Amino acid sequence: MKSLKIVVERHPDTYVAYPLGIKGIVVGQGDTYESAVADLKSALQFHVETFGDI
Repeated sequence: MKSLKIVVERHPDTYVAYPLGIKGIVVGQGDTYESAVADLKSALQFHVETFGDI
C-alpha cells in the first residue's frame, strides 16, 4: 500500500480519521486518536482487498 496523508479530527465525543486523495469513502472512528487511526487502517485494508490498490 502506498503512503497516504490522513486527517484526524477531534469531535466532542469521538475522533474521526480519513485519508486524502483516494477515490471512495474510507473513514475510521474511535474514542482515542490511536483507535481512530487503527480503525482507518482496517478500513483501508478492507478497501484494498475489495476494490484493489488505491
